[in-house]
Amino acid sequence: MSCLARAAMAIFSSLLACLKRLKAAGCGLRCGGRGAAGRAAEDEAEDDSSSGLFYDLRSLQVATNFFSELNQLGHGGFGPVFKGLMPDGQEIAVKKLSQTSRQGMREFTNEVKLLLKIQHRNLVMLMGCCVEGQEKMLVYEYLSNRSLDCFLFAKEKSPLLDWMTRFRIITGVARGLLYLHEEAPERIIHRDIKASNILLDDQLNPKISDFGLARLFPGEDTHLNTMKVSGTYGYMAPEYAMRGYLSVKTDVFSYGVLVLEIVSGRKNHDGRLGAEKTDLLSYAWKLFQEGKSLDLVDSSLVKYNPDEAAMSIQLGLLCCQASYGDRPDMNSVHLMLSSDSFTLPRPGKPGIQGRTARWTTTSSSAFTKTNPSSTQTGGTKVSTGSSFAEEYSRNSISISSIDEGR
Repeated sequence: MSCLARAAMAIFSSLLACLKRLKAAGCGLRCGGRGAAGRAAEDEAEDDSSSGLFYDLRSLQVATNFFSELNQLGHGGFGPVFKGLMPDGQEIAVKKLSQTSRQGMREFTNEVKLLLKIQHRNLVMLMGCCVEGQEKMLVYEYLSNRSLDCFLFAKEKSPLLDWMTRFRIITGVARGLLYLHEEAPERIIHRDIKASNILLDDQLNPKISDFGLARLFPGEDTHLNTMKVSGTYGYMAPEYAMRGYLSVKTDVFSYGVLVLEIVSGRKNHDGRLGAEKTDLLSYAWKLFQEGKSLDLVDSSLVKYNPDEAAMSIQLGLLCCQASYGDRPDMNSVHLMLSSDSFTLPRPGKPGIQGRTARWTTTSSSAFTKTNPSSTQTGGTKVSTGSSFAEEYSRNSISISSIDEGR
């Protein structure tokens, strides 16, 4: 059996196992276009409800005009994404796995496993998938306004994001991350929170997308050390980029950078600006120290709430503190955003973002466990006396790569 065939069978088996767990929990997914793949899945699983997850290849080819370039919405590390129209008039987004991408294969398996476990209004909804021959695809709800970066960093569209909308996006993303960190069946760290991974619906409400790099944290575990660091320039927490230390505070740092981008309408790093303004985080900190935080606000905003804007900037800086212990968790972030009486602490100097190279990190000491009664924590096995912590979890599918980001 070829490597590709074995990989397809592994993915298929994983999906069916997830479906059985969903049935046991009384959960379901929206039905897709059924064909040979769907019927085969049904027969193998001996479960009529299982087939609803699977779309057949032919129906997706027709829906996307045979994956026409005119239907392509974008392209990421996983592969291209296409807009599709089903016979009943329903619009879908089809994420097509690049057949040459080994990284994409792992991302595909990870994303399906995770999205079958979670559901929240601020997370993109998985509708189904296609595993047929060499083709592997994920089918999502289609969001007409695509991603946040298409608005935020485009001069002609940025004014469409008034302050009320921007603040709603800031709070919506926070709510989605709070769900992943504290309310999901298992704690999930996204690892790639950025503007291009925040999709917007027709009302410009945010939905977190792209869970290919996400990590599950089973049980009570709160952090781990990984030798493989994945993420996007400008959004990565320093302890994760430099030492492979992964925790919920990794997402908090990325969220803080995103908040500053939303308020300012600027990318976190823009070499076209003067030296003082090139790095958004450093510039925001400088203005905060000088008592001029509101100078950071996007000039395209004719009207905005100065109290909310100042609070958002301070919150962004708090989330980007150099020490992860000084950053708030997402529960505290949510309270800060939703309470008029919550007094924000004064932030210190933010952390330095890594943006110089591709890393494969090696920790300098044994892993520190959060549960003293356990010798193993999360996806990490401590190698006593060694210079690294070895990953062994079945959820360990992180990739040593850094995206340039948008």
